[in-house]
Amino acid sequence: MKKKIHVQFIGIAAIAVIATLILSVAVFYDLFQKQVLEDLKSYANVMKGIMTQQEIDKEAVAYEIDDMRVTLINPDGSVEFDSNANTHVMENHRGRPEVTEAFEDGIGEAIRKSETLDKNTFYYAVKLKTGQVLRVAKEAGSIWSIFWSALPVIAMIALLIFAICVVLARVLTKSLVRPIEQMADDIENMDEIKTYPELTPFIAMIHSQHKDIMKNAKMRQEFTANVSHELKTPLTSISGYSELIETGMASEEDVRRFAREIHRNSSRLLTLIDDIIRLSELDVEDMSVAFTMVNLYQLAEACISMLQLNAKQHDVTLKLEGGPCTICANRQMLDELIYNLCDNAIRYNNPGGSVVVRLKKDVEETMLSVKDTGIGIPIQHQERVFERFYRVDKSRSKSTGGTGLGLAIVKHIVAQHHARMELDSEYGAGTEIRVYFPNKQEPDWKKT
Repeated sequence: MKKKIHVQFIGIAAIAVIATLILSVAVFYDLFQKQVLEDLKSYANVMKGIMTQQEIDKEAVAYEIDDMRVTLINPDGSVEFDSNANTHVMENHRGRPEVTEAFEDGIGEAIRKSETLDKNTFYYAVKLKTGQVLRVAKEAGSIWSIFWSALPVIAMIALLIFAICVVLARVLTKSLVRPIEQMADDIENMDEIKTYPELTPFIAMIHSQHKDIMKNAKMRQEFTANVSHELKTPLTSISGYSELIETGMASEEDVRRFAREIHRNSSRLLTLIDDIIRLSELDVEDMSVAFTMVNLYQLAEACISMLQLNAKQHDVTLKLEGGPCTICANRQMLDELIYNLCDNAIRYNNPGGSVVVRLKKDVEETMLSVKDTGIGIPIQHQERVFERFYRVDKSRSKSTGGTGLGLAIVKHIVAQHHARMELDSEYGAGTEIRVYFPNKQEPDWKKT
């Protein structure tokens, strides 16, 4: 990266130097042309008052030192006098641009290039009171001849400027890359890195992403450890009971009891594996989810009917309140959500308690509420109950067959539906969880 930035800086510097030199030569030559024409104008104005042939000859001789050429042209275009040529063999000058312009406007200018000599001849003509036109001319090199003659000096200046640019590019490259290198070497303490304002948002974003990655890595590590522990416990029980049965150390009555424990632990193991698989499926960001219009009341009614036996075993009553509510959702996910909320409300309830499922539809949202009269959740645990394998009462959870993943699955389903969830709980008085679904027929977030 550093090398690439350095090379780009040097390339930009080289282009800038060359472009500047070319532009400078062009500007210089333009000023040079203007200066030559101004000099010719000055010479012409000095000579304008000279009216006699003899006086002109003297002046022309004097100006020959400066490589000046003086020509006097009659109104008909014939040449009356020329300091550098024989007037008898010279052609008519009436058609020359500077002469024509001088006869018409009083003054005339022209520049003509000689391809053979690679030189430009500058002409300035002025009309005299006698009706004649006085023209002065001077030869000068073309822009390319001037450029080539000045090339050694230009090359030296260009090399000097380029060398300075290379040094500056190296310094700038180091200053640009230094914060990034420091961040790569010590990403944990990137807040202490001195940087420039333009890089601050980038560092803040990287810092935030790093925190998220570390948090997710920690969560995955905890999840792996929890999964191992949760799987090991029932497997150990199954292995131990089956070994006792296999060795014949258990009586007939113990065999039946051990068989029940094996069945209970294997059922818990299967439930745990199903929940882990389901949670892994919900973790996939690009998972294809089909949304349809679902009658939430009918779904809740079917779920409550299915859980009545479980509720009766725990001495808990189930009740459904509200009326028909149709939302755009995934039927299977909603069924899991209602089941997990109701199952948790039954497991952590008190004998003789109740679970009330209530539905309410407003203008913008449809609310699903599951309220129980159970043991409640202490306030210090309420923020973490939706984490995987997190249990407020670990002994009670295992005794009731809970996996610790039910509310984590609920949280994922709520996120998939772009819904929101609220938790109200008081320790020893019960818990209420409310889920609010948006009332949209064809939502933007629908995945198919």
